[in-house]
Amino acid sequence: MEARLRQPASQTETGSDPTTTRSEGVVIGVDPSLRGTGYGLVARRGSDLHVLAYGTVRCPRTWSRTECLAAISRTLRQLVETHHPTVAVFEGLFHARNVRTALIMGEARGAALSVLAEAGIEIYEIAPRRVKLAVTGHGGADKPAVARMVRRLLNLNQTLRSDEADALALALTHWQTHARPWTGTSKRI
Repeated sequence: MEARLRQPASQTETGSDPTTTRSEGVVIGVDPSLRGTGYGLVARRGSDLHVLAYGTVRCPRTWSRTECLAAISRTLRQLVETHHPTVAVFEGLFHARNVRTALIMGEARGAALSVLAEAGIEIYEIAPRRVKLAVTGHGGADKPAVARMVRRLLNLNQTLRSDEADALALALTHWQTHARPWTGTSKRI
């Protein structure tokens, strides 16, 4: 696990209504895949955003699907216990070229969703085009452009794997748009 050297930010909720906008807390973005699930935790304190941790759950091709699903669940459970995220964000509908790929991706997504739902975390989906638009200003941006903007917006010096960049982009998009619910950017699941 590639955790960065930051402590979790304090979490403050305004009101007890779950739809109330949070001005502080921790968001975990998750980009699920069987062989490389990306995650990124971004904390907000006032108007400042801080990366708490990011990485990729790497599963070798020699591992069975169940071993990979267990690794995804185990890693996310550890991240939840360490950083106490208040919100989780996933990419919305994805397009798979064949049914087998879609089923395997769905299994990885299901493993991640179940851990976060079990922890009582609010879970949202954001369409891929909306994430690209929020981060780069262009809904058709390519992956390298998204990664460059994530690095710039979050003041990161390290090169990001695409899974990590996508996960951090999801968390960043949530923070950029959560105060504007009328934009329809995210959908709670």
